Amino acid sequence: MNTTAEKLADLRKKLELAQEPAGEAGVAKRAKKGIPSARERIEMFLDPGTFVEIGALMRNPNVKDSLYGDGVVVGHGKVEGRPVALFSHDQTVYGGSVGEMFGRKVGMVMQYAAKVGCPIIGIQDSGGARVQEAVVSLAWYANLALLTEPLSGMVPQISIILGNCAGGAVYQPINTDVVVATESAHMFVTGPKVLREVTGEDISLEELGGAYSQAEYGNVHHIAKDEQAAFDWVRHYLSFMPSSCQDVPPVINPGLEPEVTDTDVELNTIVPDSDNAGYDMHDILLRIFDDGDFHEVGAAAAKNIITGFARVDGHAVGVVANQPMVYAGSLDARASDKASHFVRMCDAYDIPLVYVVDTPGFMPGVEQEKIGVIKRGGRLLFAFVEATVPKVTVVIRKSYGGGYAAMGSKQLGADINLAWPTARIAVMGAESAVSLIGGRQIAAAPEVQREGIRKQMIDFYNATVATPWVAAERGYVDAVIEPSSTRLEIRRAMRLLREKRLVRNPRKHHLLPL
Repeated sequence: MNTTAEKLADLRKKLELAQEPAGEAGVAKRAKKGIPSARERIEMFLDPGTFVEIGALMRNPNVKDSLYGDGVVVGHGKVEGRPVALFSHDQTVYGGSVGEMFGRKVGMVMQYAAKVGCPIIGIQDSGGARVQEAVVSLAWYANLALLTEPLSGMVPQISIILGNCAGGAVYQPINTDVVVATESAHMFVTGPKVLREVTGEDISLEELGGAYSQAEYGNVHHIAKDEQAAFDWVRHYLSFMPSSCQDVPPVINPGLEPEVTDTDVELNTIVPDSDNAGYDMHDILLRIFDDGDFHEVGAAAAKNIITGFARVDGHAVGVVANQPMVYAGSLDARASDKASHFVRMCDAYDIPLVYVVDTPGFMPGVEQEKIGVIKRGGRLLFAFVEATVPKVTVVIRKSYGGGYAAMGSKQLGADINLAWPTARIAVMGAESAVSLIGGRQIAAAPEVQREGIRKQMIDFYNATVATPWVAAERGYVDAVIEPSSTRLEIRRAMRLLREKRLVRNPRKHHLLPL
Protein backbone atom coordinates (compact mmCIF):
# COMPACT_ATOMS: atom_id res chain seq x y z
CA MET A 1 0.00 0.00 0.00
CA ASN A 2 2.38 2.62 -1.30
CA THR A 3 0.28 4.78 -3.58
CA THR A 4 -1.77 7.74 -2.46
CA ALA A 5 -4.84 6.21 -4.10
CA GLU A 6 -4.42 3.02 -2.05
CA LYS A 7 -4.01 5.02 1.15
CA LEU A 8 -7.12 7.08 0.38
CA ALA A 9 -9.06 3.90 -0.30
CA ASP A 10 -7.85 2.47 3.02
CA LEU A 11 -8.91 5.65 4.82
CA ARG A 12 -12.37 5.56 3.26
CA LYS A 13 -12.74 1.90 4.16
CA LYS A 14 -11.79 2.56 7.80
CA LEU A 15 -14.09 5.60 8.08
CA GLU A 16 -16.97 3.63 6.58
CA LEU A 17 -16.37 0.82 9.05
CA ALA A 18 -16.20 3.34 11.89
CA GLN A 19 -19.68 4.62 10.99
CA GLU A 20 -21.16 1.19 11.84
CA PRO A 21 -18.49 -0.59 13.91
CA ALA A 22 -20.81 -3.47 14.83
CA GLY A 23 -21.89 -3.94 11.22
CA GLU A 24 -25.22 -5.48 10.28
CA ALA A 25 -25.63 -6.94 13.77
CA GLY A 26 -25.53 -3.46 15.25
CA VAL A 27 -28.03 -2.11 12.73
CA ALA A 28 -30.37 -5.03 13.50
CA LYS A 29 -30.00 -4.42 17.26
CA ARG A 30 -31.05 -0.78 16.85
CA ALA A 31 -33.92 -1.71 14.57
CA LYS A 32 -35.22 -4.19 17.12
CA LYS A 33 -35.10 -1.52 19.84
CA GLY A 34 -36.47 1.15 17.50
CA ILE A 35 -33.77 3.67 18.38
CA PRO A 36 -31.58 5.96 16.23
CA SER A 37 -27.81 5.53 16.02
CA ALA A 38 -25.46 7.57 18.20
CA ARG A 39 -24.62 9.78 15.21
CA GLU A 40 -28.26 10.16 14.18
CA ARG A 41 -29.04 11.38 17.70
CA ILE A 42 -26.30 13.99 17.39
CA GLU A 43 -27.66 15.13 14.02
CA MET A 44 -31.19 15.36 15.52
CA PHE A 45 -29.84 17.71 18.20
CA LEU A 46 -27.41 19.97 16.33
CA ASP A 47 -27.91 22.58 13.63
CA PRO A 48 -27.89 20.67 10.31
CA GLY A 49 -24.45 19.97 8.87
CA THR A 50 -22.43 21.37 11.79
CA PHE A 51 -21.20 18.17 13.47
CA VAL A 52 -17.45 17.57 13.46
CA GLU A 53 -16.49 14.17 14.87
CA ILE A 54 -13.35 13.57 16.92
CA GLY A 55 -11.73 10.19 17.48
CA ALA A 56 -13.83 8.13 15.08
CA LEU A 57 -10.90 5.72 14.54
CA MET A 58 -10.03 5.27 18.22
CA ARG A 59 -10.23 1.70 19.52
CA ASN A 60 -8.55 -0.45 22.16
CA PRO A 61 -5.10 -1.46 20.84
CA ASN A 62 -4.79 -4.20 23.46
CA VAL A 63 -7.87 -6.11 22.33
CA LYS A 64 -7.82 -8.20 19.17
CA ASP A 65 -10.44 -7.12 16.60
CA SER A 66 -11.60 -4.28 18.87
CA LEU A 67 -14.33 -2.09 17.41
CA TYR A 68 -13.82 1.47 16.25
CA GLY A 69 -15.33 4.19 18.43
CA ASP A 70 -15.22 2.04 21.60
CA GLY A 71 -18.89 2.67 22.33
CA VAL A 72 -19.11 6.46 22.14
CA VAL A 73 -19.24 9.16 19.46
CA VAL A 74 -17.75 12.55 20.40
CA GLY A 75 -17.26 15.88 18.70
CA HIS A 76 -18.53 19.43 18.42
CA GLY A 77 -21.15 21.36 16.46
CA LYS A 78 -23.54 24.27 16.79
CA VAL A 79 -26.93 25.01 18.36
CA GLU A 80 -28.59 28.16 17.00
CA GLY A 81 -25.18 29.09 15.60
CA ARG A 82 -23.36 28.78 18.93
CA PRO A 83 -20.68 26.11 19.57
CA VAL A 84 -21.32 23.08 21.77
CA ALA A 85 -19.31 19.95 22.56
CA LEU A 86 -21.06 16.63 22.95
CA PHE A 87 -20.78 12.87 23.26
CA SER A 88 -23.30 10.16 22.45
CA HIS A 89 -23.18 6.57 23.73
CA ASP A 90 -23.32 3.89 21.04
CA GLN A 91 -25.46 1.00 22.29
CA THR A 92 -24.33 -1.26 19.42
CA VAL A 93 -20.66 -1.22 20.49
CA TYR A 94 -20.03 -3.07 23.74
CA GLY A 95 -23.49 -1.94 24.89
CA GLY A 96 -22.22 1.62 25.17
CA SER A 97 -20.26 0.54 28.26
CA VAL A 98 -17.27 2.48 29.55
CA GLY A 99 -13.82 1.25 28.53
CA GLU A 100 -10.42 2.90 28.33
CA MET A 101 -10.80 4.44 24.86
CA PHE A 102 -14.39 5.42 25.69
CA GLY A 103 -13.08 7.28 28.73
CA ARG A 104 -10.26 8.92 26.79
CA LYS A 105 -12.66 10.14 24.11
CA VAL A 106 -15.19 11.62 26.54
CA GLY A 107 -12.38 13.15 28.62
CA MET A 108 -10.93 14.67 25.46
CA VAL A 109 -14.17 16.38 24.47
CA MET A 110 -14.72 17.62 28.04
CA GLN A 111 -11.29 19.23 27.98
CA TYR A 112 -12.16 20.74 24.59
CA ALA A 113 -15.29 22.32 26.13
CA ALA A 114 -13.16 23.78 28.94
CA LYS A 115 -10.61 25.27 26.52
CA VAL A 116 -13.16 26.71 24.11
CA GLY A 117 -15.68 27.75 26.75
CA CYS A 118 -18.80 26.07 25.38
CA PRO A 119 -21.61 23.87 26.75
CA ILE A 120 -21.12 20.11 26.85
CA ILE A 121 -24.01 17.74 26.27
CA GLY A 122 -23.93 14.04 27.13
CA ILE A 123 -26.41 11.80 25.29
CA GLN A 124 -26.58 8.86 27.67
CA ASP A 125 -27.56 5.28 26.79
CA SER A 126 -25.00 3.09 28.51
CA GLY A 127 -24.65 -0.44 29.80
CA GLY A 128 -22.47 0.91 32.61
CA ALA A 129 -19.00 -0.40 33.41
CA ARG A 130 -17.32 -2.72 30.90
CA VAL A 131 -16.83 -5.95 32.82
CA GLN A 132 -14.13 -7.20 30.45
CA GLU A 133 -11.88 -4.23 31.26
CA ALA A 134 -12.27 -4.62 35.02
CA VAL A 135 -10.52 -1.89 37.04
CA VAL A 136 -9.62 0.06 33.89
CA SER A 137 -13.31 0.78 33.36
CA LEU A 138 -13.73 1.86 36.98
CA ALA A 139 -10.67 4.07 36.71
CA TRP A 140 -12.17 5.94 33.78
CA TYR A 141 -15.46 6.39 35.63
CA ALA A 142 -13.50 8.09 38.39
CA ASN A 143 -11.49 10.13 35.88
CA LEU A 144 -14.65 11.43 34.20
CA ALA A 145 -15.89 12.58 37.62
CA LEU A 146 -12.55 14.34 38.08
CA LEU A 147 -12.99 16.11 34.73
CA THR A 148 -16.61 17.10 35.46
CA GLU A 149 -15.77 19.22 38.52
CA PRO A 150 -13.66 21.92 36.78
CA LEU A 151 -16.46 22.37 34.23
CA SER A 152 -19.13 22.80 36.91
CA GLY A 153 -20.36 26.38 36.87
CA MET A 154 -17.86 27.23 34.14
CA VAL A 155 -19.79 25.93 31.13
CA PRO A 156 -23.36 24.56 30.96
CA GLN A 157 -23.37 20.77 31.35
CA ILE A 158 -26.48 18.88 30.26
CA SER A 159 -27.21 15.14 30.39
CA ILE A 160 -29.87 13.55 28.21
CA ILE A 161 -30.89 10.03 29.33
CA LEU A 162 -32.38 8.12 26.40
CA GLY A 163 -32.09 4.52 27.59
CA ASN A 164 -30.58 2.92 30.66
CA CYS A 165 -28.19 4.78 32.93
CA ALA A 166 -27.17 2.27 35.56
CA GLY A 167 -24.59 1.68 38.26
CA GLY A 168 -21.56 3.95 38.16
CA ALA A 169 -22.89 5.52 34.95
CA VAL A 170 -25.30 7.65 37.02
CA TYR A 171 -22.65 9.67 38.83
CA GLN A 172 -21.32 11.69 35.92
CA PRO A 173 -24.76 12.93 34.74
CA ILE A 174 -26.04 13.65 38.25
CA ASN A 175 -23.16 16.10 38.70
CA THR A 176 -24.11 18.03 35.57
CA ASP A 177 -26.38 21.11 35.70
CA VAL A 178 -29.57 19.48 34.44
CA VAL A 179 -30.67 15.94 33.61
CA VAL A 180 -33.30 15.39 30.91
CA ALA A 181 -34.88 11.97 30.32
CA THR A 182 -37.37 10.48 27.92
CA GLU A 183 -40.45 8.74 29.30
CA SER A 184 -38.94 5.33 28.52
CA ALA A 185 -35.55 6.02 30.16
CA HIS A 186 -34.32 4.42 33.40
CA MET A 187 -31.75 5.55 35.92
CA PHE A 188 -30.64 3.60 39.00
CA VAL A 189 -27.58 2.54 40.97
CA THR A 190 -28.73 -1.05 41.58
CA GLY A 191 -31.27 -2.89 39.43
CA PRO A 192 -34.39 -4.74 40.65
CA LYS A 193 -32.85 -8.21 40.18
CA VAL A 194 -29.82 -7.47 42.37
CA LEU A 195 -32.02 -5.77 44.96
CA ARG A 196 -34.18 -8.89 45.25
CA GLU A 197 -31.09 -11.06 45.69
CA VAL A 198 -29.22 -8.81 48.12
CA THR A 199 -31.89 -7.01 50.19
CA GLY A 200 -35.05 -9.00 49.46
CA GLU A 201 -36.81 -5.89 48.22
CA ASP A 202 -39.20 -6.55 45.33
CA ILE A 203 -39.74 -3.52 43.12
CA SER A 204 -40.44 -3.00 39.43
CA LEU A 205 -37.90 -1.40 37.12
CA GLU A 206 -40.31 1.48 36.45
CA GLU A 207 -40.97 2.21 40.12
CA LEU A 208 -37.29 1.97 40.98
CA GLY A 209 -35.64 3.87 38.15
CA GLY A 210 -38.29 5.06 35.71
CA ALA A 211 -38.07 8.65 34.52
CA TYR A 212 -41.13 9.77 36.50
CA SER A 213 -39.86 8.13 39.69
CA GLN A 214 -36.44 9.73 39.32
CA ALA A 215 -38.04 13.11 38.56
CA GLU A 216 -40.08 12.81 41.76
CA TYR A 217 -36.86 12.02 43.66
CA GLY A 218 -35.38 15.22 42.19
CA ASN A 219 -32.74 13.52 40.01
CA VAL A 220 -34.34 14.36 36.64
CA HIS A 221 -35.17 17.97 35.76
CA HIS A 222 -37.35 17.37 32.71
CA ILE A 223 -39.20 14.42 31.19
CA ALA A 224 -39.69 14.49 27.42
CA LYS A 225 -42.20 12.49 25.40
CA ASP A 226 -39.55 11.18 23.02
CA GLU A 227 -35.97 11.78 21.90
CA GLN A 228 -36.73 14.69 19.56
CA ALA A 229 -38.75 16.40 22.31
CA ALA A 230 -35.78 15.98 24.68
CA PHE A 231 -33.41 17.55 22.15
CA ASP A 232 -35.83 20.42 21.50
CA TRP A 233 -36.15 21.11 25.24
CA VAL A 234 -32.35 21.26 25.63
CA ARG A 235 -31.97 23.55 22.60
CA HIS A 236 -34.54 25.93 24.15
CA TYR A 237 -32.78 25.66 27.53
CA LEU A 238 -29.46 26.64 25.92
CA SER A 239 -31.07 29.80 24.50
CA PHE A 240 -31.25 31.13 28.10
CA MET A 241 -27.66 30.12 28.88
CA PRO A 242 -24.33 31.81 28.15
CA SER A 243 -21.73 29.70 26.36
CA SER A 244 -19.63 29.93 29.53
CA CYS A 245 -19.49 31.85 32.80
CA GLN A 246 -17.30 34.40 31.01
CA ASP A 247 -20.02 35.10 28.45
CA VAL A 248 -23.62 36.39 28.54
CA PRO A 249 -26.80 34.71 27.27
CA PRO A 250 -28.12 35.85 23.89
CA VAL A 251 -30.44 38.87 24.01
CA ILE A 252 -33.64 38.05 22.10
CA ASN A 253 -36.25 40.62 20.97
CA PRO A 254 -35.60 43.44 23.49
CA GLY A 255 -37.94 46.42 23.67
CA LEU A 256 -41.15 44.54 22.89
CA GLU A 257 -44.44 45.95 24.29
CA PRO A 258 -43.08 49.04 26.08
CA GLU A 259 -46.54 50.01 27.36
CA VAL A 260 -49.19 48.25 29.49
CA THR A 261 -51.07 45.69 27.39
CA ASP A 262 -54.46 44.00 27.71
CA THR A 263 -52.68 40.92 29.04
CA ASP A 264 -51.04 43.06 31.73
CA VAL A 265 -54.45 44.46 32.76
CA GLU A 266 -55.74 40.92 33.31
CA LEU A 267 -53.36 40.72 36.30
CA ASN A 268 -55.56 43.21 38.19
CA THR A 269 -58.25 40.55 38.62
CA ILE A 270 -56.21 37.35 38.70
CA VAL A 271 -55.87 36.93 42.50
CA PRO A 272 -59.07 35.58 44.14
CA ASP A 273 -60.68 37.74 46.84
CA SER A 274 -60.72 34.79 49.23
CA ASP A 275 -57.36 34.17 50.91
CA ASN A 276 -57.98 30.42 50.82
CA ALA A 277 -58.84 30.23 47.12
CA GLY A 278 -56.17 28.85 44.83
CA TYR A 279 -55.01 29.99 41.41
CA ASP A 280 -52.35 28.72 39.03
CA MET A 281 -49.12 30.71 39.39
CA HIS A 282 -48.29 29.89 35.75
CA ASP A 283 -51.11 32.27 34.74
CA ILE A 284 -49.15 35.09 36.38
CA LEU A 285 -45.72 34.04 35.12
CA LEU A 286 -46.92 33.98 31.53
CA ARG A 287 -48.02 37.63 31.86
CA ILE A 288 -45.07 39.25 33.66
CA PHE A 289 -42.25 38.25 31.31
CA ASP A 290 -41.48 38.69 27.59
CA ASP A 291 -43.54 36.87 24.97
CA GLY A 292 -45.34 34.63 27.44
CA ASP A 293 -42.25 32.41 27.21
CA PHE A 294 -41.49 30.43 30.37
CA HIS A 295 -39.12 27.46 30.20
CA GLU A 296 -39.79 25.38 33.31
CA VAL A 297 -37.06 23.29 34.93
CA GLY A 298 -37.98 20.52 37.38
CA ALA A 299 -41.73 20.55 36.69
CA ALA A 300 -42.28 16.96 37.88
CA ALA A 301 -40.62 17.40 41.29
CA ALA A 302 -41.74 19.44 44.32
CA LYS A 303 -44.66 20.98 42.44
CA ASN A 304 -45.32 23.44 45.27
CA ILE A 305 -42.48 25.54 43.88
CA ILE A 306 -41.87 26.53 40.26
CA THR A 307 -38.41 27.12 38.79
CA GLY A 308 -37.56 28.07 35.24
CA PHE A 309 -36.28 30.65 32.79
CA ALA A 310 -37.94 33.66 31.19
CA ARG A 311 -36.84 36.92 29.59
CA VAL A 312 -37.09 40.51 30.72
CA ASP A 313 -36.55 43.05 27.94
CA GLY A 314 -34.86 40.30 25.92
CA HIS A 315 -32.45 39.27 28.71
CA ALA A 316 -32.58 35.84 30.38
CA VAL A 317 -33.73 35.66 34.02
CA GLY A 318 -34.21 32.77 36.43
CA VAL A 319 -37.62 32.55 38.12
CA VAL A 320 -38.51 31.00 41.49
CA ALA A 321 -42.23 31.09 42.31
CA ASN A 322 -44.60 29.48 44.81
CA GLN A 323 -47.48 27.43 43.40
CA PRO A 324 -50.68 28.02 45.44
CA MET A 325 -52.34 25.05 43.71
CA VAL A 326 -50.04 22.60 45.57
CA TYR A 327 -49.90 22.61 49.40
CA ALA A 328 -51.11 26.24 49.16
CA GLY A 329 -47.59 27.16 48.04
CA SER A 330 -45.95 25.98 51.27
CA LEU A 331 -42.21 25.39 51.25
CA ASP A 332 -40.92 21.96 52.23
CA ALA A 333 -37.68 19.97 52.13
CA ARG A 334 -37.92 18.89 48.49
CA ALA A 335 -39.01 22.33 47.29
CA SER A 336 -36.02 23.82 49.11
CA ASP A 337 -33.62 21.43 47.37
CA LYS A 338 -35.14 22.15 43.97
CA ALA A 339 -35.01 25.92 44.39
CA SER A 340 -31.51 25.90 45.96
CA HIS A 341 -30.03 24.03 43.01
CA PHE A 342 -31.74 26.36 40.54
CA VAL A 343 -30.63 29.54 42.34
CA ARG A 344 -27.01 28.39 42.49
CA MET A 345 -27.10 27.48 38.80
CA CYS A 346 -28.41 30.94 37.86
CA ASP A 347 -25.78 32.61 40.00
CA ALA A 348 -22.99 30.51 38.44
CA TYR A 349 -23.89 31.80 34.97
CA ASP A 350 -24.69 35.35 36.10
CA ILE A 351 -28.40 35.07 35.30
CA PRO A 352 -30.55 37.52 37.37
CA LEU A 353 -33.23 36.13 39.68
CA VAL A 354 -36.90 37.03 40.00
CA TYR A 355 -38.83 35.63 42.99
CA VAL A 356 -42.64 35.57 42.75
CA VAL A 357 -44.12 35.00 46.20
CA ASP A 358 -47.32 33.49 47.57
CA THR A 359 -46.51 31.17 50.46
CA PRO A 360 -47.90 30.57 53.96
CA GLY A 361 -44.38 29.53 55.03
CA PHE A 362 -42.64 26.23 55.68
CA MET A 363 -44.81 23.14 55.88
CA PRO A 364 -45.19 21.83 59.44
CA GLY A 365 -45.07 18.13 60.29
CA VAL A 366 -43.07 15.36 61.93
CA GLU A 367 -42.13 13.84 58.57
CA GLN A 368 -40.68 17.15 57.37
CA GLU A 369 -38.55 17.39 60.50
CA LYS A 370 -37.34 13.80 60.02
CA ILE A 371 -36.18 14.39 56.45
CA GLY A 372 -34.30 17.54 57.41
CA VAL A 373 -36.47 20.52 56.50
CA ILE A 374 -34.30 22.70 58.78
CA LYS A 375 -31.06 21.90 56.97
CA ARG A 376 -32.61 21.74 53.49
CA GLY A 377 -34.60 24.92 54.07
CA GLY A 378 -31.41 26.53 55.32
CA ARG A 379 -29.79 25.78 51.96
CA LEU A 380 -32.50 27.79 50.22
CA LEU A 381 -31.72 30.84 52.33
CA PHE A 382 -27.98 30.25 51.95
CA ALA A 383 -28.21 29.92 48.16
CA PHE A 384 -30.08 33.22 47.86
CA VAL A 385 -27.67 35.08 50.15
CA GLU A 386 -24.70 33.62 48.27
CA ALA A 387 -26.02 34.76 44.87
CA THR A 388 -24.44 38.02 43.69
CA VAL A 389 -26.67 38.46 40.62
CA PRO A 390 -29.46 41.08 40.46
CA LYS A 391 -32.37 39.88 42.63
CA VAL A 392 -35.93 41.17 42.32
CA THR A 393 -38.87 39.96 44.42
CA VAL A 394 -42.60 40.42 43.74
CA VAL A 395 -45.02 39.52 46.55
CA ILE A 396 -48.36 38.51 45.04
CA ARG A 397 -50.29 37.41 48.10
CA LYS A 398 -49.14 35.50 51.20
CA SER A 399 -45.65 36.03 52.58
CA TYR A 400 -45.76 34.56 56.06
CA GLY A 401 -43.17 33.55 58.63
CA GLY A 402 -40.09 31.73 57.40
CA GLY A 403 -41.53 31.88 53.89
CA TYR A 404 -41.18 35.69 53.98
CA ALA A 405 -37.47 35.40 54.77
CA ALA A 406 -36.67 32.51 52.43
CA MET A 407 -38.54 33.83 49.40
CA GLY A 408 -36.34 36.78 48.53
CA SER A 409 -36.88 39.23 51.38
CA LYS A 410 -34.93 42.50 51.39
CA GLN A 411 -33.23 41.42 54.63
CA LEU A 412 -31.91 38.33 52.82
CA GLY A 413 -30.28 40.47 50.15
CA ALA A 414 -32.90 41.17 47.49
CA ASP A 415 -32.14 44.35 45.54
CA ILE A 416 -35.67 45.45 44.63
CA ASN A 417 -38.80 44.28 46.45
CA LEU A 418 -42.24 44.95 44.99
CA ALA A 419 -45.66 44.01 46.36
CA TRP A 420 -49.18 43.92 44.99
CA PRO A 421 -52.00 45.50 47.04
CA THR A 422 -53.20 41.92 47.59
CA ALA A 423 -49.97 41.08 49.46
CA ARG A 424 -50.24 39.77 53.01
CA ILE A 425 -46.90 40.13 54.77
CA ALA A 426 -46.97 38.94 58.39
CA VAL A 427 -45.59 36.44 60.88
CA MET A 428 -48.52 34.13 60.20
CA GLY A 429 -51.96 34.01 58.61
CA ALA A 430 -54.98 35.60 60.26
CA GLU A 431 -56.59 32.32 61.38
CA SER A 432 -53.46 31.13 63.18
CA ALA A 433 -52.71 34.57 64.63
CA VAL A 434 -56.21 35.01 66.05
CA SER A 435 -56.09 31.54 67.63
CA LEU A 436 -52.77 32.44 69.23
CA ILE A 437 -53.39 35.98 70.46
CA GLY A 438 -57.19 36.03 70.76
CA GLY A 439 -57.88 32.51 71.92
CA ARG A 440 -58.64 33.43 75.54
CA GLN A 441 -60.93 36.31 74.58
CA ILE A 442 -62.90 34.08 72.19
CA ALA A 443 -63.14 31.28 74.77
CA ALA A 444 -64.42 33.72 77.41
CA ALA A 445 -67.29 34.92 75.19
CA PRO A 446 -70.70 33.23 75.12
CA GLU A 447 -70.67 30.29 72.71
CA VAL A 448 -73.15 31.88 70.30
CA GLN A 449 -70.88 34.93 69.91
CA ARG A 450 -67.55 33.13 69.48
CA GLU A 451 -67.69 32.65 65.72
CA GLY A 452 -68.66 36.29 65.20
CA ILE A 453 -65.87 37.57 67.44
CA ARG A 454 -63.38 35.29 65.72
CA LYS A 455 -64.44 36.62 62.30
CA GLN A 456 -64.14 40.23 63.51
CA MET A 457 -60.60 39.55 64.76
CA ILE A 458 -59.61 37.89 61.49
CA ASP A 459 -60.99 40.79 59.45
CA PHE A 460 -59.21 43.31 61.70
CA TYR A 461 -55.90 41.40 61.43
CA ASN A 462 -56.15 41.21 57.65
CA ALA A 463 -57.03 44.90 57.38
CA THR A 464 -54.35 46.25 59.71
CA VAL A 465 -51.54 43.71 60.14
CA ALA A 466 -51.34 41.31 57.15
CA THR A 467 -51.04 44.06 54.55
CA PRO A 468 -48.27 45.44 52.34
CA TRP A 469 -48.55 48.86 53.98
CA VAL A 470 -46.68 48.02 57.18
CA ALA A 471 -43.77 46.61 55.14
CA ALA A 472 -43.86 49.61 52.78
CA GLU A 473 -43.79 52.10 55.67
CA ARG A 474 -40.65 50.45 57.03
CA GLY A 475 -38.93 50.13 53.66
CA TYR A 476 -39.12 46.32 53.59
CA VAL A 477 -40.73 46.62 50.17
CA ASP A 478 -39.63 49.33 47.76
CA ALA A 479 -43.03 49.90 46.18
CA VAL A 480 -46.61 48.67 46.23
CA ILE A 481 -47.60 48.47 42.58
CA GLU A 482 -50.63 47.83 40.45
CA PRO A 483 -50.50 44.23 39.23
CA SER A 484 -50.90 45.47 35.64
CA SER A 485 -47.58 47.34 35.88
CA THR A 486 -45.57 44.32 37.09
CA ARG A 487 -43.96 43.39 33.77
CA LEU A 488 -42.74 46.93 33.17
CA GLU A 489 -41.63 47.41 36.81
CA ILE A 490 -39.51 44.24 36.61
CA ARG A 491 -38.05 45.58 33.37
CA ARG A 492 -37.15 48.90 35.05
CA ALA A 493 -35.62 47.10 38.02
CA MET A 494 -33.46 44.90 35.81
CA ARG A 495 -32.24 47.89 33.81
CA LEU A 496 -31.27 49.59 37.06
CA LEU A 497 -29.40 46.50 38.28
CA ARG A 498 -27.74 45.48 35.00
CA GLU A 499 -24.29 46.70 36.05
CA LYS A 500 -24.54 45.38 39.61
CA ARG A 501 -21.23 44.02 40.92
CA LEU A 502 -20.72 42.50 44.35
CA VAL A 503 -17.23 41.43 45.47
CA ARG A 504 -17.06 38.73 48.13
CA ASN A 505 -14.36 38.38 50.78
CA PRO A 506 -11.65 35.91 49.70
CA ARG A 507 -11.87 32.37 51.08
CA LYS A 508 -11.44 28.82 49.86
CA HIS A 509 -15.17 27.99 49.88
CA HIS A 510 -18.24 28.40 52.04
CA LEU A 511 -19.89 25.60 54.03
CA LEU A 512 -23.33 25.01 52.56
CA PRO A 513 -25.52 23.10 55.07
CA LEU A 514 -25.36 19.59 53.55
